[in-house]
Amino acid sequence: MGKVAAKMKVMPQSPEIDLDDLQDRLEASLPEGAKINGFERDEVAFGLVALLPTVIVPDDAGGTEAVEESFSGVDGVESVAVENVGRI
Repeated sequence: MGKVAAKMKVMPQSPEIDLDDLQDRLEASLPEGAKINGFERDEVAFGLVALLPTVIVPDDAGGTEAVEESFSGVDGVESVAVENVGRI
């Protein structure tokens, strides 16, 4: 079984959210078998900055769904979207 790298876009609820703290909470929420291989930041508009974590997950049924669900449940997260997916 291989692995998949998925770049995700996590939008915070407001520009006042502490992004470093949000990164820590996202990492803590990861389901078993998934890991974050780095974060990027993307200035969206009006001071709002999106986090772009690259998540490595096992290539099995469900793919990134478990990660999307866990990220969506983190306090301060407005939305989660998969930007790009590739096998590694």
